[in-house]
Amino acid sequence: MIDLYYAPTPNGWKISIMLEELGIPYTVKPVNIRAGDQFKPEFLAISPNNRIPAIVDLKPADGGGPFSVFETGAILIYLADKFGRFLPTELRARSVVIQWVMWQTSGLGPMLGQHGHFALYAPEKIPYAIERYRDEAARLYHVLDVQLGKTGAYVAGHDYTIADIACFPWTMTHKAQGFTLDDYPNVKRWYADIRARPQVQAGLAIGKFVKEPFDEEARRNMFGQRAKEMTGKT
Repeated sequence: MIDLYYAPTPNGWKISIMLEELGIPYTVKPVNIRAGDQFKPEFLAISPNNRIPAIVDLKPADGGGPFSVFETGAILIYLADKFGRFLPTELRARSVVIQWVMWQTSGLGPMLGQHGHFALYAPEKIPYAIERYRDEAARLYHVLDVQLGKTGAYVAGHDYTIADIACFPWTMTHKAQGFTLDDYPNVKRWYADIRARPQVQAGLAIGKFVKEPFDEEARRNMFGQRAKEMTGKT
């Protein structure tokens, strides 16, 4: 049994999709990031970076007590290893999948996140920031398009893996962020294939429980944390 600490965001969807794809029992533990649940001590005990998602494996493979995992790339690899799916065991194939997971967690997600913040959420529209992150997001879409053109199927090759599960939720933001997949035909084909999977649809449907408006309190809780607030140092 897995406890999933979750909010319905691109990063949260990665893990709800993975759990649905695995077909294993799990319990959703809602984390209302607009209300500041991510700063509660009980959540920080399992996710010290105060970000969703996180999991607690109540029955880890080593037979010990509950084991918590935070950071989406680490969670995907942990679950894939435990259940023996969506991550090859052969050295080179495994490395390729992990490389693309790391590419997503270090590039595609953060850059689309920054573009989304400055273009959609920031109270002050800063042209330089919007252009900077839009250009980088477009470059990364191109990298993904080229890779999918080489494989002709999925991100890391001919098989569906955690690389696809990592990348897909962030590409779901393309319309809101003003991108068209017509510019990236290989991504467009791949996106339609992944979006049609029943397990993906089930994972995206999890946790439509956040109804609170995006007000100033929500803005502070999601974007306003500073180092000095955590450490007391200026």
